[in-house]
Amino acid sequence: MARPFKTQRDPQATPRRPKTNFTKLADDPNAPPEPTQRLHKLLALAGLGSRRDMELLIASGRVTVNGVPATAGQGVTQFDVVRLDSRILKLPFVAELPQVLIYHKPEGEIVSQDDPEGRASVFDKLPKVKNAKWIAIGRLDMNTSGLLIFTTSGELANRFMHPRYEVEREYAVRIFGELTEGQMTQLKEGIELEDGPANFDSITAQGGEGANHWYQVILREGRNREVRRLFEAFQLPVSRLMRVRFGPVNLPPRVKRGQMLKLEQKEVVGLLEWADLPVPSAPLRQLTQREKLKATTVFMPKVRKQRVSALDRPPRDAATGEARPYRGKTDATRKDAPKKPAPRKNENRRVRQTSDLAAPAMQKKSDRNRGRG
Repeated sequence: MARPFKTQRDPQATPRRPKTNFTKLADDPNAPPEPTQRLHKLLALAGLGSRRDMELLIASGRVTVNGVPATAGQGVTQFDVVRLDSRILKLPFVAELPQVLIYHKPEGEIVSQDDPEGRASVFDKLPKVKNAKWIAIGRLDMNTSGLLIFTTSGELANRFMHPRYEVEREYAVRIFGELTEGQMTQLKEGIELEDGPANFDSITAQGGEGANHWYQVILREGRNREVRRLFEAFQLPVSRLMRVRFGPVNLPPRVKRGQMLKLEQKEVVGLLEWADLPVPSAPLRQLTQREKLKATTVFMPKVRKQRVSALDRPPRDAATGEARPYRGKTDATRKDAPKKPAPRKNENRRVRQTSDLAAPAMQKKSDRNRGRG
């Protein structure tokens, strides 16, 4: 039986890219142009910061499009190569549902990623996210606890924090002393501070014991230590300050101090609708049973190990490749410091000798030899 003829394959065609007779999009003059989107908007959607921050980032010259420094208001397509400091960015041309995390911040932690003093930061405990980063919605000083919201959407964070939206912040305040009715009225009407007038939208007494009294206050600004400074204007120091609500998000009672909770997809959609932001048209991802249980479970975050940057690593010798110790730090790291001799192998091991034998047996043998002589 004769073998069938083998079909001749096109050498330019591959299983993934079969050869076709279609004209390339770039070569087709009748093809519709690719839709463009603003670069700073896509960078904000990618979780790199707010739109204002992205405009400043583009102006700094660190962002390039196809090897050319980007400009303010520039539009890009999905075929453009966008880099940040020579690192290629994956921009969300198709909007994805952002992630939102609730954290009950304890006292003693700062809301900052860069701290020269090396204090504990809330960013040390956040879980890792792919192709995005966590943005803190609002700040709390080191001595303030309570609700802290994190999101991967720069637009959602901007909707919460921008002063023109006047989003309500609600706090529970404990002071040493008690306000009079006139002082409470004055706090609602306004008090002149160093950086301008400030006031509470509402203030309600919540009782107290002894010299300490609790108050519930609501304001629409986020200036530095504003709540504390308003009470200190009447010589009433704040002994405890806790944020319990930020806009439509309340601190759940089951989220105890130091714990986190990730909002479900439906709750995130509700936040986007509240902020008048576009909701992704793609259907919500179907979660597995394990993911459903994990999404509604309060968890205690773990502090991630900090990576040692290239600046903190000791320099290496160009010839040998060995690490050179720093000079001028301590005696142990000085180059001319005396080195401790390495211990010898089996230095403390005791070798068995003749003297280790039983003394009585040796004595009897010696006596017998004398008798024979």
